[in-house]
Amino acid sequence: MENQTVEKKMGIAYWQQIIIMLCLGWTVIWIYRSALSPIFPELNASLGGDLSDGALGAISSFYFFGYTGMQIPAGILVDKFGKKVVMIPGFLLFAIATVLIANANGIGMIYAGSLLAGIGCGTYYGSAYSLSSENISSERRGLSTAIINSGSAIGMGIGLILSSLLVKQMNLPWQTMMYLVTVLLLVLTFVFAKFIRSTPKATAETKAMEAKQHDPEDKVSLAKLFSPNMLAAYVLYFATCYGYYMVVTWLPSFLQQERGFEGVAIGFSAALVAFSSIPGALFFSRLSDKFQGKKIQFIVILELLAAGMLILTVMAPNSSVLLIGLILYGLLGKLAVEPIIISYIGDTAPKKGYGTTFGVFNFFGMSSSVLAPWLTGVISDTTGSKVNGFYISAIIMVVGTLLFLAANLMQRKKAA
Repeated sequence: MENQTVEKKMGIAYWQQIIIMLCLGWTVIWIYRSALSPIFPELNASLGGDLSDGALGAISSFYFFGYTGMQIPAGILVDKFGKKVVMIPGFLLFAIATVLIANANGIGMIYAGSLLAGIGCGTYYGSAYSLSSENISSERRGLSTAIINSGSAIGMGIGLILSSLLVKQMNLPWQTMMYLVTVLLLVLTFVFAKFIRSTPKATAETKAMEAKQHDPEDKVSLAKLFSPNMLAAYVLYFATCYGYYMVVTWLPSFLQQERGFEGVAIGFSAALVAFSSIPGALFFSRLSDKFQGKKIQFIVILELLAAGMLILTVMAPNSSVLLIGLILYGLLGKLAVEPIIISYIGDTAPKKGYGTTFGVFNFFGMSSSVLAPWLTGVISDTTGSKVNGFYISAIIMVVGTLLFLAANLMQRKKAA
C-alpha cells in the first residue's frame, strides 16, 4: 500500500521503479567488479610485490566462482521464496565481503573476500530479471533490459576511472575503493527493502485454484531448460561473457604494460568500452523490440562484429586505431547484445520458472568469467603478453555464435 502511494505521488509506475532500481543495482555491482583491475600493481605492492599475473587474475576468478555457483540455487530460491527475500541478505553479505577485502593482510584473505562477494552478488541476477520479466511487457522488454543493463556500463566506467584517479593519481590507499563500495551497497539494500514489493503469500484456496488452472506447459522442466535452442543460447552467452570478462579484468593492465598508457588515461581508455556500450544497447534493443522476429539475426551479426573488434584492438598499429577498436567493441559487444539475448530467453522460458531459467542461463555465461581472468593471466605469465588472450576470446565468440545460429536454423527446419 505504501509503495502504491509513493507511485501515485511520484507519477512513476512500478515497472519504471524496477528499471531504476535494477539499473542502480548493476551500477554498484560493476563499480566493485572494475575497481581493482586498474590498481593491481598497487594492490600487489601492498602485499609484498611478488604476486604473478595468474595470482592477481585469480582475485576475479574467486569472485566469479562464488557468483556462478550461486546462480542455480539462487534462481530456485527466487521462485520459491520471492525476489526480495533472496536479494537483500545477498547484498548484506556482499557488503561484509568488501570490508573483509579492504582489511586483508594477504592474498588468501582477498580470495576469501572475493568468494563471499561473489556468493552475495550471485543472488542478484535471477531476482533482477525475474522482476523485470514479470513486470515489464514483452514489447518494452528489450529496451527496458538495455536501460537496466546500462547500469553495468556506468558502474564499470565509474569503477575504472575512480580507482585510477583516487589511487594512481591522488595516491590514496587501494582500500578506499572497497569502503566506497560498502557504503553504496548499504544504501542500495535500504532502497530495495523499501521499494521492492514482497511476493504475496498464497492462501490454501489460491494454491488450489492455481494448481487447477495452471497450464502444465508453463512449468519449468529439465527438458525445457536443456532443449537444443536453450543449450545453444547458454553456449552463446558463455562465449559472450568470456570475451567481456577477459577485457574487464586485463584491459587496463594491457594498456599500461603493452601500450604505454599511464595514470588516469588507463581508466578513461578502458572505460570507453563501457560508455560506448550504452548507445549501442539502447539502439539495438529498440530495433529488436520493433522487429521481434529478427532477434536471432541481430544477435549473430553483433557477436561476429564484436569478435572482429577484439582482434582489431590488439592488432592496432597505433593508439588511435586501438581506441576506435575499443569504442566499437563497446558499441557492438556484450552490453549491446545481452538485452536481446535476455529478451530471447524471456520469450522462450516458462513464465513460472523465470528465476530458475535465468539462473541456469547465467550459470553457463558466468562460468566463463571464472576461466577467462585466470587463463589470460597464465598466458601472460607464460608468453609475456596478453595478446593471445584476446585472440582466444575472439575465437570462442565466433564458435559460440555459429553453434547458436546452427541450433536455431535446425529448429526452424523442424518447425517447417
